[in-house]
Amino acid sequence: MIKGENIAVLQRLRENYANKIDLIYIDPPFSTSTTFTIGEKRVSAISMCNDDDVAYSDNLKGFDFIEFIRERLIIARELLSDAGSIYLHIDYKIGHYIKIIMDEVFGIENFRNDITRIKCNPKNFYRKAYGNIKDMILFYSKTKNVIWNDPKLPFNKQDKERLFTKIDKNGRAYTTIPLHAPGETKDGATSGLFKGLKPPQGRHWRCDPRELEELDSAGLIEWSSNGNPRKIIYADEKDGKKMQDIWDFKDYQYPDYPTEKNIDLLKTIISASSSEESMVIDFFCGSGTTLIAAQELNRNWIGIDKSDQAIKIARKKLSKLEKTFFSNCEYSYLEAKNNYELKILNEKNDRKARNFA
Repeated sequence: MIKGENIAVLQRLRENYANKIDLIYIDPPFSTSTTFTIGEKRVSAISMCNDDDVAYSDNLKGFDFIEFIRERLIIARELLSDAGSIYLHIDYKIGHYIKIIMDEVFGIENFRNDITRIKCNPKNFYRKAYGNIKDMILFYSKTKNVIWNDPKLPFNKQDKERLFTKIDKNGRAYTTIPLHAPGETKDGATSGLFKGLKPPQGRHWRCDPRELEELDSAGLIEWSSNGNPRKIIYADEKDGKKMQDIWDFKDYQYPDYPTEKNIDLLKTIISASSSEESMVIDFFCGSGTTLIAAQELNRNWIGIDKSDQAIKIARKKLSKLEKTFFSNCEYSYLEAKNNYELKILNEKNDRKARNFA
């Protein structure tokens, strides 16, 4: 964990960590012209008291804010490994401008998703517009060869009843899907014969007819009364449904820190886009939710923030993590004394920190 101005720290990290970071998640200021505070008397995420302490100020606007983000993204790309990716959490007012910057820095061909995050329950505030209950997460990779663990959501009872409507003789629920896909192949095997049948006009078999023969021999093809073959998919063999790009991870009503994000959101991202022992960085780490999630998922991590309040809360949360035989949350804490020199503030597990500093 490093306390300091993140662009200076990122420049130092570049010396030793270029092309070594598998995942970056950041939740930067949203250009809201707001000073976010923190205090013991807070009763909700948006309440404020006169004697609260300042957590951070979000006062950059327009070009200055865009350039503030762009400068940091340029270094972030240099830190990413070729299998790395970045998730940038932003709101609907400024997010579309940030996407243009990310297209420039990471390449529009490496844009993967604009994820909608449901952040709160419906609002009834009076305004001449629809209620805003979402923000956005922009997901980019450095190259096409990105780490991707394909997160799934478990099927609930209603899903199974809706998707797997058939029952076989053994009582197993299943559905069927076509064996062919759009588009014709001229000379490939997928345009050949299967059981004397050619694929329908304008389509091709999804796999080599020899593989279809194996599926048929294994009893995994269902033939309709008019001789149309379809592949059998059993409910009990599916590990869930593919996660889509609308996520319901609402903010905490009583957060430890302003704009603190749901830890399940971070665990979803880290599980999907990194591997065990990957290095994860959050250079607007706030109260440390990314760091907690990374630690619990057995990833290495670096967190950076310049706020005294953020660092205080993040360290407090990390100290509460349960120590087990497999996970012992010892980490080095450094502070940037100026724009170049970093000072080690603790003596635990500090060999790498000393080398870095």
